[in-house]
Amino acid sequence: MTRTATPKLGAYTALAGLGLVAALVVGRPELAALAAPFAAVLVVGLSLAERPRLAAAVFELDRERLMQGGTVEATLLLRTERPVGRLELLLDLPDGIVAEAPNPQILQLGWNERRELDFTLRCERWGGYRLGDFVLRSQDAFGLIVHESSFERPAPLKVYPCGEALQRLLRPLETQAFAGNQVPRARGEGIEFADLRPFVPGDRVRRVNWRATARRGEPWVTETHPERNSDVVVFLDTFLEARQQDEGTLDLAVSAAASLVTHYLQEKDRVGLVSFGGVTNWLTASSGVVQLYRILDSILDAEIFLSYAWKDLDLLPIRALPPRSLVLALSPLLDERAVRSLLDLRARGFDLAVIEISPVPFAPAGPGGLDQLARRLWLMQREALRSRYLRLGVPVVEWTGEVALQAALEEVRRFKRHARVARV
Repeated sequence: MTRTATPKLGAYTALAGLGLVAALVVGRPELAALAAPFAAVLVVGLSLAERPRLAAAVFELDRERLMQGGTVEATLLLRTERPVGRLELLLDLPDGIVAEAPNPQILQLGWNERRELDFTLRCERWGGYRLGDFVLRSQDAFGLIVHESSFERPAPLKVYPCGEALQRLLRPLETQAFAGNQVPRARGEGIEFADLRPFVPGDRVRRVNWRATARRGEPWVTETHPERNSDVVVFLDTFLEARQQDEGTLDLAVSAAASLVTHYLQEKDRVGLVSFGGVTNWLTASSGVVQLYRILDSILDAEIFLSYAWKDLDLLPIRALPPRSLVLALSPLLDERAVRSLLDLRARGFDLAVIEISPVPFAPAGPGGLDQLARRLWLMQREALRSRYLRLGVPVVEWTGEVALQAALEEVRRFKRHARVARV
């Protein structure tokens, strides 16, 4: 607890001292009489000033996880042994968390009082937070001394990015051998109808299509497609970002990654994550609700770390990029290391699709003619980079966040529908 003087203490001290000195210099007792009340307030106030006995007993949140844009209820329990006429309570919140009630609050506490305070906090940005930092400020009865104390009652809070709903997802060229919701091109044991063919020795009786058999006069069987899943790896580029005020390309990429991961896991696919940047993290492909929270927790740690070290895919373990997996890259394509790594993925035969988180809206042109020319050259350079990917058979879709992510996925699907499969 810190103890500081208020401006009132300095003013009263100056007035009392000035009056007494003037009375001695001029020889007029009236001046000393005028300064006496100020001196009396100083003597009485400083002698009666006591340290308040305040304590923040408990700080709790009604939940530890929520989506971006949601609200969480926080409860703080204060207790005091002595009355406090004026207590200022400031909830020290990190950037991205906003209190809907007035902050700070002014309270008045009595003898041995326990006060429970409720706060409604709105989470405006995704991330991991630690709440529970408070500042209590009180004054003595005469307003001469300010006592300020800080309390830490850490309560973790995870705010997950809120992705948009997707109607259709991209499908890889090849599926895996595990059960899922996808229908592969191959035929086998399943429930999805594929075709009818004549009965041959070795076919199971339960596969006989009795309606077609009665119509044709000979045994016919039903062929089906098996239900398989796929491996999907979300490649998150964290080398560089373009940012303006409270939004940047990393925020858009994280929101898109959360949406893709959630919907692919709902389809019983195995999903992995590669955060490739100044700090490289990865999660091997898996399925289930546990994998969803693992990936979301890993996404919360995505930050831009400045690094000049050259990095490539050799840093990643083999299991981080399983064979025949679909790699969805979310990148602003600003760093050469990320560009080369994506080209390396295509050269290794991975089914790659690049969703370019466009940095163009975050980099407006300057007012000068040279600024306009530089912007045009930069845009031409980015167009040449996209053409480089397209020549290799990699679909590249520019996404600004102003349109739905589903529109970008449909563009990738249209490209893959008309493109020829080639092995580089």
